[in-house]
Amino acid sequence: MFLSCKTFARAALSVAGLCAALPAWAWPDRPIELVVGFAPGGGTDLTARSLAVFLEKELGTTVVVQNKPGASSAIALSYVARAKPDGYTLAMTNMPGLVSLPIERKAGFTGGDFTYLANLVRDPSAFSVSSDSPYKTLEALVAAAKERPDAVSYGSTGVGTDDHLALVLFQAQTGTKLNHVPYNGAGPLRSSVLGGHTVIGGLNLGEVMPYNGKNMRVLAQASEKRSPLGPDVPTFKELGVNLVFASERGIVAPKDLPADVSDKLRRALGKVAANPEFQAQMKQQFTEMDYVDGPQWQERLKGDDARLRQIWAQTPWVE
Repeated sequence: MFLSCKTFARAALSVAGLCAALPAWAWPDRPIELVVGFAPGGGTDLTARSLAVFLEKELGTTVVVQNKPGASSAIALSYVARAKPDGYTLAMTNMPGLVSLPIERKAGFTGGDFTYLANLVRDPSAFSVSSDSPYKTLEALVAAAKERPDAVSYGSTGVGTDDHLALVLFQAQTGTKLNHVPYNGAGPLRSSVLGGHTVIGGLNLGEVMPYNGKNMRVLAQASEKRSPLGPDVPTFKELGVNLVFASERGIVAPKDLPADVSDKLRRALGKVAANPEFQAQMKQQFTEMDYVDGPQWQERLKGDDARLRQIWAQTPWVE
């Protein structure tokens, strides 16, 4: 049976139209890589792994968490900034590192290198010691640090992270000088504190609460008020130190992500954030929900950039 020229032309146009429409509804058709800039076992890693499970259900494809630790997460963020903007490479970011790293150094990326999809959670900065530490209170720690400048060690998850900037602000507030020791993630840092190699762990509240009262003790956390996830932990402000700081964790993709893919990812992340089961998992991880959609989150980050540049001008955190 032969097709007329007109019928053949109509069929060809239909096929062409179908092919042209294919990318919009076919994405995603292969696994998505979710990159984490810190070692396994920390708050960012745990949040990413929980998110991956729920995101798979929303998107109908596998989401694989890849840890690329180093340089305070700059290695991972640079990797994602250079990736093809097709929706298959995402990063779980940390604020302030997302903003602070390009301020302090040539980080391999800038804020303009990303498509901002959503912020998901916040996790207050905190100071913790091992349960057998001689420092039972923040007051005792401050007294020791004033008596012996640079003698008391403080571990963070890297230069320019919230843990490190919390230290910078703490020192400015208290007139102390601690010995800063950077690690490539919360897991190695926690092990160092427990092993007696580092005195203070600059760990987020969610990263240390599972150990609080067991083999670690949280001296203070940096929210405006006590967290419902750690009601017995005092704030720095309660103890006379005006320190409010937190890690905010969100998802970015490379810049120039197609609008249809960006919209689908944003909708999926919004559904995950609203899912009571995901919220329950974050609560189990002692992590506070703080969902903000991409465009609004990007605007908030502009304010954070201005604030951190002011801190940098007054108290540079890299010598």
